[in-house]
Amino acid sequence: MIVVDNLKKEYKDEGGSTIALRGVSFTIEKGEFVSIIGPSGSGKSTLLHILSFLERPSGGVYTFFGKQIQDMSDLELARVRNKDMGFIFQAFNLLSRLSVFENVQIPLIYSDVDPVKRKKKIEDAVRSVGLEEKLYSEAGTLSGGQKQRIAIARALVNDPGIIFADEPTGNLDSKSGGQVMGILDDLNAAGHTIVLVTHETYTAEFANRIIRLKDGEIESDAKVTNPHRSKDQFIK
Repeated sequence: MIVVDNLKKEYKDEGGSTIALRGVSFTIEKGEFVSIIGPSGSGKSTLLHILSFLERPSGGVYTFFGKQIQDMSDLELARVRNKDMGFIFQAFNLLSRLSVFENVQIPLIYSDVDPVKRKKKIEDAVRSVGLEEKLYSEAGTLSGGQKQRIAIARALVNDPGIIFADEPTGNLDSKSGGQVMGILDDLNAAGHTIVLVTHETYTAEFANRIIRLKDGEIESDAKVTNPHRSKDQFIK
C-alpha cells in the first residue's frame, strides 16, 4: 500500500532551513496497524502530513498504491485523499453548531452518492462507534470522548482504505481514550489499515508494529510482541 524510500523534508525560511526528515524508508502493507512514535521534534507529525498528502516531500520517493505522489497533481492528491483516506485529529475538528449527522456528512458533500445511500452510510458510520442516539445532536453538546468517536465515524463514512490518526487520545481521559483505541483496534480487525501517530508508548502498543523516530530518522522499526487487545487495559 505505502512504500517510502529515502524520504526527506526540509523547511526553508529567511532565517535558514530546518531538516525535519533525513532519509526515511519503510513499507506499510494493506491491513497493518502501525504506530509512529517519537518525542517532540522527531519528525513524526511531518511524516504523517506527507503520508496523508497534506505536504509534499523535499526528496526521496513516496509511492501510494503503486503511484508516486511526485507524479500526481494537487487536484489528483485531493481526490485520492477524499476517497481513500480517513483522518482523526487530536482536536476532533468538528463544527460545533452542526449536528452529528451534518459533521459526518462532510466527506460526502462532493461525492456522487445518492441521498438515500448517503443517509444510510452516515447512520452506519455513527452506529459503528455506538452513538446512533446522538445522530441529530449538536456536536458542541458532546463530551470529548463522544466528539472523538464522531470524528472516527466521519473518517469511516467514505469507507477509506487507510485511516490516519494524529494523537487521537491526546485530549481524552483514560476511559474515553480506551474506548477510542478499542474502536481503532476493531476497525483494524475488520480490515482497515491504521497509521497512528502518538508520543505515548502505551497507546502505540495497540498497534502490531511501531516505527520510532528520533531527530528525523528511524531509530527502530519493530513488531509488537503482545499488542493490547482490550480497551479496558488502557485504564491504568
